[in-house]
Amino acid sequence: MSEKPKYQPTERERAVLRKQAERREAETPALRVEVLSKGATLLVDHPDATVGRDLLMEALGTANAHFSGGLLYTLRIAASATEGCRFDQDLFNFMLSVITGIKPNEQLEAMLGAQMAAIHIAMMAFTQRLGTVDNIPQQDSAERALNKLARTFTTQMETLRRYRTGGQQNVTVHHVSVSEGGQAIVGNVTRAGDGTALEKPANATPALADERQPAMESIGKPEHSPVLLRRGEKDDG
Repeated sequence: MSEKPKYQPTERERAVLRKQAERREAETPALRVEVLSKGATLLVDHPDATVGRDLLMEALGTANAHFSGGLLYTLRIAASATEGCRFDQDLFNFMLSVITGIKPNEQLEAMLGAQMAAIHIAMMAFTQRLGTVDNIPQQDSAERALNKLARTFTTQMETLRRYRTGGQQNVTVHHVSVSEGGQAIVGNVTRAGDGTALEKPANATPALADERQPAMESIGKPEHSPVLLRRGEKDDG
């Protein structure tokens, strides 16, 4: 029996493989933790236990062993909250990968990542429950819970973004196009109540100005030319 020839990836598949290799090289190596003795022992999958512990703590954005141990303990509780209250090793490491995936800079970000992972799991549980309901009240209950969890998750994402940026939102203008005789204004521009006019702030300063443009002539009241009247002519009025 002839040996099956080795599969040759297509050009598109080779591009994806190269991208995946670059992504793995740039990201922090994935860490898998094995829970032993009913959760009493956590074993990091690494040849050296000390190195593995420090790598895990660094991935959690902390140097505090009490914090990392407590965070992993809460993940173990969340991974046991599935049907039957059985601990799920794969679910535990999924939640851990969510936290390390956001690359927390410090402990608060790691805690928020753990909450996001827990909310996501709850969302998936209620998604499954929504597809297996038997009556309308059960459907309404699962739908309300799912909507609340989805809104909470998006709020958590926004909270993380604001926390990392200090609550500031920066806007960068890459290109401004101004027609001849026009001006670009930097500042808050609000629309009037009737929607027909724009209000320019008092402290707004034109961002672009062309000094080469000639000044417009002032338009005032027209001057009246003197009218000569011949002697002897009377006004009809």
